[in-house]
Amino acid sequence: MSSPIKPVILLLGATGQLGKLIVDRLRKNDTISLRVTSRKTEQLPGLKKQYGDAVYLDLDDPRTFGDALKGVERVYLLTGYTVNMLVQSKAIIDAAKKADIKHIVHLGVFTPKFDCYDPHFAWHQMIEVYLKNSGISYTFLHPNCFMQNLTGFYSIVKNGKVRFYTNETKVGWIALEDVADASVKILTEGPSKHQGKDYWFSTESLNVSEIAQILSEVIGHKFLADAQPPEQFIKDFGAGKPYIDPYFLGVAECFRQIVDGRMSYISEVRDDLPHLIGRKGMSLKEWAKVHKEELLQVVKKEQRD
Repeated sequence: MSSPIKPVILLLGATGQLGKLIVDRLRKNDTISLRVTSRKTEQLPGLKKQYGDAVYLDLDDPRTFGDALKGVERVYLLTGYTVNMLVQSKAIIDAAKKADIKHIVHLGVFTPKFDCYDPHFAWHQMIEVYLKNSGISYTFLHPNCFMQNLTGFYSIVKNGKVRFYTNETKVGWIALEDVADASVKILTEGPSKHQGKDYWFSTESLNVSEIAQILSEVIGHKFLADAQPPEQFIKDFGAGKPYIDPYFLGVAECFRQIVDGRMSYISEVRDDLPHLIGRKGMSLKEWAKVHKEELLQVVKKEQRD
């Protein structure tokens, strides 16, 4: 008796923070076949060795989509966070339609249905509308602020302080590990269970003072809260640059709308993880315990510098 054909899942963004967590979980699942992508040809040998099936795909060049999508049933749509995501996502969805893809899981943002006018939030909504009208089965993920941003790209924790740009206004938080677990559940179960559904991930609502207190308790090192207004974000990340990416302007606008109340929904706790994976998402305290060594390294580096 022949074995059933395993659905092939194509994961975009496999080398990013979230992508790595997802592929490391999917590779252990013997009910699916995994295919990862990279736009850097020099990364492909290593990815093939690690995951078995790795192909070249450049989101800015739709000519690379055909071979990458061949034989694929499900796609995890994770693009770069610039205005280019609009064209990239449209092109992927168009190519997926031609390739008879059965299911696209889109990683979006924590948005309401209406009255959402921050640029990069609206970009995600436009992608979702286009995907809805493509005829392809879809699932939309709506995570709130990532806890990993405390030590990741934005380096919110530095110089013995926790700096955030919403004054003392609370926002919702979610651990990337939890988003990865939910993503794997949806990808492996497929459209028969998750077609047309929206899932929300925001497990705890905290302001910068509460974050600093929690980190201080877990790490055993005193962190001070550095509550900054939205305008400081561009000064910190765009100062001296001849051109500021529209995404960064969008993030600053997001902070502005959180503070003035237009995006007050960002403070909501809304967690679909118990429904999906049978447990609540990690609290910040739980996340900090998991990442204690990483946070300690941040402290030690600052002490050396």
